[in-house]
Amino acid sequence: MSTEKNSKPRRHFASDNYAGIAPEAWAALQEANADHEPAYGNDRWTQRAADAIREVFETPCEVFFVFNGTAANSLALAHSTQSYHSVLCHEVAHVERDECGAPEFFGNGSKLLLLPGDQGRLTPAGIEDAVLRRTDIHYPKPRVVTVTQATEVGTLYSPAELRAIGAMAKRHGLRFHMDGARFANAIAALGCAPREITWQAGVDVLCFGGTKNGIHVGEAVVFFNQELAREFDLRTKQGGQLCSKMRFVSAPWLGMLRDNVWLRHAGNANRMASLMHGLVKDLPGVKVLFPVQANAVFVDLPKPVIEALWARGWLFYNFIGEGGCRLMCSWDTTEEDVRSFAADLAAACATHAK
Repeated sequence: MSTEKNSKPRRHFASDNYAGIAPEAWAALQEANADHEPAYGNDRWTQRAADAIREVFETPCEVFFVFNGTAANSLALAHSTQSYHSVLCHEVAHVERDECGAPEFFGNGSKLLLLPGDQGRLTPAGIEDAVLRRTDIHYPKPRVVTVTQATEVGTLYSPAELRAIGAMAKRHGLRFHMDGARFANAIAALGCAPREITWQAGVDVLCFGGTKNGIHVGEAVVFFNQELAREFDLRTKQGGQLCSKMRFVSAPWLGMLRDNVWLRHAGNANRMASLMHGLVKDLPGVKVLFPVQANAVFVDLPKPVIEALWARGWLFYNFIGEGGCRLMCSWDTTEEDVRSFAADLAAACATHAK
């Protein structure tokens, strides 16, 4: 990571994975390190973290902790399908674009079927069209529909939209999976109860992201459909996701879920994205590509402007979603960070416009 002369290391906008561990997660991790505990998830920290997640969703559910989002999504989808089934997902979904084929690998060949949809979102009509398009034996039978909340282009599904998708999934016997790598940002932005966009909308299994919101490592796979969770513990073991010292994966969740810390951190990331949007949307040469609804701003920038920003040491991606540049804010992004980047972007745009 680059630094400026005589200054502290710069916070960047490439990914919320760049951010460190939130202090509340760090404190819980230290507390869990105080003494011996049973291994393989039989410790009190893992049990307490699972119970805390049940309290968040206000319902009985089965909770499993895994190392990362790729494993969470891939194993959850594999557990919901047979090898001759297919998974309906958006054409720019993370499971399609950025998992290196892991869902198909862990699903023993189950196929991802890509569906269109404005602003990164699936529609009930699109799902039904995919289900009814073919029903012959030569076609991989649709078995699961998966949505990303927040989407890969930073937009959100409303509770009503998710209920409509859930109803369509139920009509056609599909299981409903949610990739919630940035679920915290979605809840902070929508201001709804977590239950409203999960089990009350028909979601069978949620991959609840913690890493992008201040946890050092680990995601929670939450089965609201408890029958579907049967033997998922064996799948996590086979998939290399059973941590022997599980408390160091689960304990930070306690620090984050206590007193709604997870929502406060997600809310900060969302606010910083909104500030970024306001500062850059009217700059010459800048085109905002999608509504800013969570913690990401997608912009189309002239190539010389991108290169000028890179030359000044800023890091951001230009290959995520449907193109353009992604400016991702994190739990620890500050107003100073945003204004500093926006000032350099304004200078680069002004130079390019001459």
